[in-house]
Amino acid sequence: MALQDLTPQLRTRLSRMERAVGWFVMIATGLLLFGFGYYIYKTAQRKGWFTPKFQYQTSLNDATGLHVGDPVKLMGFQAGAITDIIPEAPDAYYGVTIKFVILKPHYGYIWNDSRVSVTSDLLGNRALQITKGTVGMPTILEDTNKNAVAMLNWKVVRDAREKVLADVMKLKPDMEHTNHAAFNWYVKNELEQLAQANSNQFYTNLTASYWLDPDASPSLQDRLQKVVDEVESALPNILNLTNSIASTLNGTTTLTSNLNTVAVNVQPAISNVTILLSQLNKPGALGDWLLPTNVNAKLDSVMANADTATGTLNTNLLTLNQTLLHLSDITSNLNNQVQVNTNVLSNISKAVTDADDLVQGLKHHWLLRSAFKSENKKTNAPPDKVSKPALSPKMQGAQ
Repeated sequence: MALQDLTPQLRTRLSRMERAVGWFVMIATGLLLFGFGYYIYKTAQRKGWFTPKFQYQTSLNDATGLHVGDPVKLMGFQAGAITDIIPEAPDAYYGVTIKFVILKPHYGYIWNDSRVSVTSDLLGNRALQITKGTVGMPTILEDTNKNAVAMLNWKVVRDAREKVLADVMKLKPDMEHTNHAAFNWYVKNELEQLAQANSNQFYTNLTASYWLDPDASPSLQDRLQKVVDEVESALPNILNLTNSIASTLNGTTTLTSNLNTVAVNVQPAISNVTILLSQLNKPGALGDWLLPTNVNAKLDSVMANADTATGTLNTNLLTLNQTLLHLSDITSNLNNQVQVNTNVLSNISKAVTDADDLVQGLKHHWLLRSAFKSENKKTNAPPDKVSKPALSPKMQGAQ
């Protein structure tokens, strides 16, 4: 039915409905466009499309498991992404060059001594991991407003750092081990002074790419393969060990059977011990068993005699002690008398001498001489007179 055939009321209602539908379509389209733009903005913000990026690169011998767009991690969180994987020349030292970008402000943790390592998971996926710098200089130079203005020239910095380390090792060879913090500060300070003095050589524009030393570790599959190889090489030893265990178990079985036989033979002895122990269930039973009644009586008699002898000995010792005490008193009194009368000893000596003279005089007295005769010949008597032999007539004439 044509629009002209409709009544004016129906045409008015239809035009209002068309306008409402048009407004609904326009609003829905606007909301759809706004949501799509917000999604693109958040995605760009999440992926760092609006964040300043700085080029870095490293080299590996094996890029297995690495893909363009894979995240680059720093201290456990995502700091950038891989942008390119380029094979090197056949005669190059490394096989593959990996280029990646680092977002602001993560470049502040990357210094000239930072290294790139490769981590892997159980599924064989590998990712780049950058270590935080400790000794050296930041790879990006910032101004007072924290805006990046220049990038280090990695070749110049590498040569300067090697020279500074060589100088430090000559001056203080033990500094790195004895005071590691002071060693790091000294190297960093020397590099910064060299950079300030030769800024045109140390720094380049931000579009350049900074090369980080790789610290590649073998992938998980390589390590698992190495473990499998070691297990295969150790498998013969494991089989030998299994055979040894089997022989040991056989010996254990034989030993167990022998122990069973010994246990059967020991059962009578255990029964006797049980009977013996059952007799020790009352107080004093062990003493009666160790010392019978007759032995105990004899021991009592011996101990009684020993007590009597000990008493007699004590009495004798007491008597002897008293005797020694009396003797000590006599000796002490005699000592006191001698000390008081200093002429006693001289008088006694004179008396003895006079008595001896008296006795000698009595020996020579004619009345008492016979009383002192001795049967033995005097040893001090003078020798007898020697008679001369008679002379011959010739000798007499000569005289």
